[in-house]
Amino acid sequence: MSRTVLWIPGPTEVRPEILAECARPMIGHRGKAMTALIERLDPGLRLAFGLAEGSTARVAVHTTSATGLMEAALKGVGPRVLSIVNGAFAKRWHEIARLVGKQATKLEVAWGRAPTGEELALVLAEKGPFDAVTLVSNETSTGVRTPLAEVARALRAHPSTMLLVDLVSYIAGAPVDFDANAIDFGFAGVQKAFALPPGISVMCASRRYLDGAREQTLRGFYLDPVKIVEGHEQRATPCTPCIPLYYALARQLEDISAGAALPAARWLGAPGTLSAADAWRARFDEHARMQRMTADWARAHGLDLLPPPEHASPTISCIRAGDLDVGALIAGLKERGHEIGNGYGDLKGKTFRIGHMGDHTEAALARLLQNADAVVAALR
Repeated sequence: MSRTVLWIPGPTEVRPEILAECARPMIGHRGKAMTALIERLDPGLRLAFGLAEGSTARVAVHTTSATGLMEAALKGVGPRVLSIVNGAFAKRWHEIARLVGKQATKLEVAWGRAPTGEELALVLAEKGPFDAVTLVSNETSTGVRTPLAEVARALRAHPSTMLLVDLVSYIAGAPVDFDANAIDFGFAGVQKAFALPPGISVMCASRRYLDGAREQTLRGFYLDPVKIVEGHEQRATPCTPCIPLYYALARQLEDISAGAALPAARWLGAPGTLSAADAWRARFDEHARMQRMTADWARAHGLDLLPPPEHASPTISCIRAGDLDVGALIAGLKERGHEIGNGYGDLKGKTFRIGHMGDHTEAALARLLQNADAVVAALR
């Protein structure tokens, strides 16, 4: 079977070492082996979410897609929700809010643009108070990163409003700084910058979020955020977990923290030469460099990113196609062993997306872009 390297916006490439973790012999999920496995996760998750020293926020893992945690996050807050909508996944979260019975107000922002602090402050003042704000930090459909610090500043005047953040294509590719950015509930799937097969999601909840969630009486069962966190802390998941992916996540978190996971290993030298925090920062720096490489390549071909440079995603580049036939570009690259993504929804055929995240390296990205040079030249 021919091998195609995945550069789509997710799932992304998975290292052989991680795939091997998924093939370990099965264990019982109520025994000591599972307790030990869950305990391996917390140190790396706290680093991934960027928790401050002494933080009272709680991390957890649940066997669901990130869409499940969109719903779970909403089950822990009151009825009035403001949804910032600037792409397909932000739109999905707004729809979920309505479907679970929230009074969901929409702050609509053009696709390709990030909301400003001023826009958010105005809606909070004019249409609030709100129990929570939902935000997709890194919109996979458009390649737009919304600065979390700017959102946090706008919310300071509304201290009772919770900040719920989708970190799906952001975490493990850029610093989250959960406490510094006053996030109350953050979550992500693992098939993006964590570079794992899909099937589980990670989350982090502030103490005040959990205190407030316990006062909500209709939290359901499988997606009850309190039950998820308490089950994780008690090393007794509410339901049978996807054990192979727990092994994979434990290995990846430990490898990143030790500087042993690609791409960090290439310039950190022997594992353990840097602190765990520095190893994570090195991973973030690699993602930033890959983003700049991709943006430079686009400009060299007369193409532009969909978002302005200051809001470009560090993990996914959404590029305006200009005169290129996107379908032909994707097909040409696939013939050369590389797969990139088409635009999403209304942007299909008008943009294409490159997922430069996870365990991809600058050297591998250079090979992709060299092949893209040849395909673009043939199309023009």
